[in-house]
Amino acid sequence: MALQLYGAVPMIQSPVPQGIVTKHPMVICVAGDFNRLMKRKEKSMSARFRVRASLDAVAEVGRVTEVNKDTFWPIVKAAGDKTVVLDMYTQWCGPCKVMAPKFEQLSEKYDDVVFLKLDCNQENKPLAKELGIKVVPTFKILKDSKIVKEITGVKFDDLVFAIENARSSTS
Repeated sequence: MALQLYGAVPMIQSPVPQGIVTKHPMVICVAGDFNRLMKRKEKSMSARFRVRASLDAVAEVGRVTEVNKDTFWPIVKAAGDKTVVLDMYTQWCGPCKVMAPKFEQLSEKYDDVVFLKLDCNQENKPLAKELGIKVVPTFKILKDSKIVKEITGVKFDDLVFAIENARSSTS
């Protein structure tokens, strides 16, 4: 399970020996061959660093975690009995852009809920199909790795109501 961050440079003051691992609240960055990566970074602003999700930190206050077809289910399973809210969107969707800052605000308000975003692009199409997406934006509320509610469109009040209900329900 690996996420790829583009154009991210680790905060390191001195060269790092190969194999050193640095922990971050949301990711664990494997430094590896740091000098080789820096040379690539100097040539191109699209250097890649491979990271893996820190599953024990997904519910950090005010965080919305971007997921993909490889990271979604492991993060949902790691959330255990916490409520998980998934925002399924596309880059070109106007209503999705309207809901994005509101979704971010909800993640700051509900610190006991895991907030995830899935870009329904070609790469994530199999997961989007598995989750039964028909329109964007679609919000899925999950509890114990099961979908308990779906909200489609720009229906902020409905989303808040669904989150409140999921948080108050016992499994």
